[in-house]
Amino acid sequence: MTKQTVIHTPTKNLDESKDFYTRLNFEMLSEDNPTIFTDGKALVEINPDRYARAGLKIYSEDWSDEVAKLKESTEVLEIENGFVLSDPNGIRVYLQNGALEFDYELKDESFGLTGNYAGLSIEAHDISQTATFWESIGFKHSQGDLAQGWATYSNGSIDISLMKALMCPHLFFNPGMTYFNGGKNLTFIGKLREAGIPFAEEITHFSSDGVADNVIIRDPGGYGFFIFND
Repeated sequence: MTKQTVIHTPTKNLDESKDFYTRLNFEMLSEDNPTIFTDGKALVEINPDRYARAGLKIYSEDWSDEVAKLKESTEVLEIENGFVLSDPNGIRVYLQNGALEFDYELKDESFGLTGNYAGLSIEAHDISQTATFWESIGFKHSQGDLAQGWATYSNGSIDISLMKALMCPHLFFNPGMTYFNGGKNLTFIGKLREAGIPFAEEITHFSSDGVADNVIIRDPGGYGFFIFND
């Protein structure tokens, strides 16, 4: 079975989080148990459980082989129908046995106000150790070079970009959903303003004219979104 990967975000108020993603023009696929939204390319589960933490939930037929190996180097906790652990940067990973069942086919393009979804970004204190962790749960190197401080890994359903510490001159909410809008980001920033989405940071560092052409937002559970002009 091909792995399915879902952005997993907590919330203190489910209605508040539903409103946030609705204002982003995400589509609600499932209202409760679980609450799932999509921008066409990304799947986001909003979890009101008080023990929920920001990270990823990955579905596969059987995690027993990977978990046996992981237990040699890290703490793995058993949960209902799966396991939970953290990468070297404290990012929570839920390994779920089975499949996420719903009738929806992901699109080739995103339709949300955030623009073109490009996977997840992680700032890594030890980038080599972090890469080893993600490889141990099925991710494979696809581009970039760890020696240069940046590399992307994929499990076929999501890309994860690793950045070494002290590389990004802006706020970094770890992990963060990443959107690259190919020089058209000011249009998306304008739409976000119109939708009443607050900005955690407006970034001018990369603009020769001092224009805030990159922004960062956060959902009510604290999950970061990097909405960039690249």
